[in-house]
Amino acid sequence: MISATNTLGAILGILPLLAVPAAAGAASQPPHPLFADDSLLEVTIDAPFSTLMEVRPDKAELKGSLSYTEADGATKRLSIRLRTRGNFRRATENCDFAPIRLNFKKGEVRNTLFDGQDKLKLVTHCRTYDKDYEQLVFREYLAYALFRELTDISYGVRLLRITYFDTEKDSELTRYGFVIEDDKDVAKRNGLKRVESRFLAHEDHDRLRQNLVHVFEYMIGNTEYSLVNPEPGRNCCHNADILSAAEGPPYVALPYDFDFSGLVNAPYAEPNPKYPIRTVRMRFYKGLCSNNDLLPDTLRLISDKRDDLLGATENLYGLSSPANQAARSVRSYVKGFLRIIDDPDEVRGRMIEKCLVSEPVE
Repeated sequence: MISATNTLGAILGILPLLAVPAAAGAASQPPHPLFADDSLLEVTIDAPFSTLMEVRPDKAELKGSLSYTEADGATKRLSIRLRTRGNFRRATENCDFAPIRLNFKKGEVRNTLFDGQDKLKLVTHCRTYDKDYEQLVFREYLAYALFRELTDISYGVRLLRITYFDTEKDSELTRYGFVIEDDKDVAKRNGLKRVESRFLAHEDHDRLRQNLVHVFEYMIGNTEYSLVNPEPGRNCCHNADILSAAEGPPYVALPYDFDFSGLVNAPYAEPNPKYPIRTVRMRFYKGLCSNNDLLPDTLRLISDKRDDLLGATENLYGLSSPANQAARSVRSYVKGFLRIIDDPDEVRGRMIEKCLVSEPVE
């Protein structure tokens, strides 16, 4: 295990170590019932899926229902409205089954497993007739789970086995997917608020949190994010929501959308040409040189969580089989990162000396 005092501390000339708080918010509160449990949940969604996947509306919603079994054995059926969502995966040329947004009726979810839910993002399997794409669902779910091991200020996720019943064709399809906690709920349970701004400066961020996000993204091999630049026509930031304890800085970055990461290694994922990597499996560090003094604390935090991180890769439903090639690949990838942070020379060569003064403009 890395000793920050004897290795990185000596490299950087740092003596005392600072604690690494998650962020400057209130104490974390329990999540809503749906995200208080990480067991697999079986659900059935009845909806006009033929139209939904043909038209792919991003505003208009179609009527449907979601049913599941409560802990007491009672079957619950909730009215929902559905639309497709996303950018890359919503395009028909990329995925034949797009990601979905579920809109619940608040009055119906009270005193159910979905109590407190309003609108939920559902990550789907993307391609129906390629079973390898279901492994991508588990791998992206794992990315969220890994970040959750490091901080409470993270998205809750719940793995689902979903039977999609197409009410237009009277046919059904069963695949895995997962739902993502609403960003406002993440903010509320951590005493924070959602912030919307067009552009941010690096110095607007809580430095400890900023550094943790950059190191985490390096761990999973993701460069498709920005903590200062937005996606075209949207608010900041690219694949990261922004939270704050007040209306202004310091801001707390909340990363999401990891399907272009090396950990997931989706067949459609290509490296960003702005960075000197040939495949998404190659890691590229986007951490700031101005935060190099924080690396000992950040790496110590992650190193202290190594058993939890590796446990998440070993115990995840769908990736738990030792014979599963995807499972071996995921564990190997995470272990590769842990070997890097165990070696001061590797940390210096791959992170400290490769840090960015600023981020390339999107």
